[in-house]
Amino acid sequence: MRFRPSLVLPALLGAAVALSPALPHVAVAGAQSTGRQATATPYVPGTAWERRTPSAMGVDSAKLAAAIAFAVEKEARAPRDMEESHYRTFGREPFGQGIGPFKPRGAPTGVVLRGGYLIASWGEPDRVDMTHSVTKSFLSVTAGVAFDRGLLLSVRDTVWASQAPTYAFRTQAPSEPGAHYGESMLVDPWATPHNRTINWDDLLRQTSDWEGTLWGKPEWADRPAQNAAEWTTRARKAPGTTYEYNDVRVNVLALALTNLWRRPLPEVLGEYVMEPIGASRTWRWHGYDNSWITLDGRAVQSVSGGGHWGGGMFISAWDMARFGLLTERRGMWGTRRILSEEWVRLSLTPTVPQPTYGYMNWFLNTDRKWMPSAPASAFGHVGNGTNLVFVAPEQDLVVVVRWIENGAIDEFLGKVLGALTR
Repeated sequence: MRFRPSLVLPALLGAAVALSPALPHVAVAGAQSTGRQATATPYVPGTAWERRTPSAMGVDSAKLAAAIAFAVEKEARAPRDMEESHYRTFGREPFGQGIGPFKPRGAPTGVVLRGGYLIASWGEPDRVDMTHSVTKSFLSVTAGVAFDRGLLLSVRDTVWASQAPTYAFRTQAPSEPGAHYGESMLVDPWATPHNRTINWDDLLRQTSDWEGTLWGKPEWADRPAQNAAEWTTRARKAPGTTYEYNDVRVNVLALALTNLWRRPLPEVLGEYVMEPIGASRTWRWHGYDNSWITLDGRAVQSVSGGGHWGGGMFISAWDMARFGLLTERRGMWGTRRILSEEWVRLSLTPTVPQPTYGYMNWFLNTDRKWMPSAPASAFGHVGNGTNLVFVAPEQDLVVVVRWIENGAIDEFLGKVLGALTR
């Protein structure tokens, strides 16, 4: 494994948490100090987080409460019914029918951590909701775990060379045997000369320009170009040269990783990431009704990288915060390394055609172009909704905010960062 020595972060003084009278559904710390001294090792939450006052962690309580009130006020305008929301947006695309599960969402929700300690929460942090493209960060982490264990030897390796034939799962034999003689029985995302030049780094950075159809969704139908004449005729760009956010290609990566692991990806994520960081048992990672394959004699669902057509990660804000803290600490959980320093470094390396993007879905604040109110060292895991796991390593801060209007995020983060007193 490519594991490195532990990253040590300072622990901070703390205090007990009480309910804030200003916001009935916002848990903000009270005034009693625990009197504990700072230690050399970082605080690691167990089953439940230790709660401390914002002031004990260098945060102005009134300003933090105002930032949270702003997030609640700026609730996303899209319907809370995620299926209805889909058909108002992505459902209008060609081949836009939903093929995975949707779930109505809850109220605006969030969690704020500093030094790993819980200093505020609001809404319904226990509620398991779709997290849309934050799912992509969990997907890329399964690639990282494969990399750390030598299953993925180099991100510069072409993907097709590692892929066994994929057989779509069938519940019964054809009613007319021989009727499809001569047609391929296999799912082969790598059949074209262009696709055989794509490497893992290209897929992880969304620079592959992969061509084809997977699970009934042509890649050109995802956020299609305005000129319909180019949908199926345009020339392909060399892998690595052009960035395009595309969920079909993300799902190609999910299938490739399923084949590489030879296991369902939710099992991989659970064993190597979510269980070690103390995540709950409530998260679920879904694919599509038609994304089942036969793998070593068992039916396995190839999961999706988001909720574009339904599916993806359904998860609570608490578990999102744990994941954010893991990435803030560069793959360390206490004294245990979950992700190698090398993989975190790759994930945070800007993509040449899109410098605000690392590996999916690590959004970077390079030159402060992504979030002007945040420091350049900050990054985030982002999904539609808007769902955001914001990470500011220099400030030792993790913020989960769910169901906020996208245009209000930068102002919200500016208010949170403006509440820091040290």
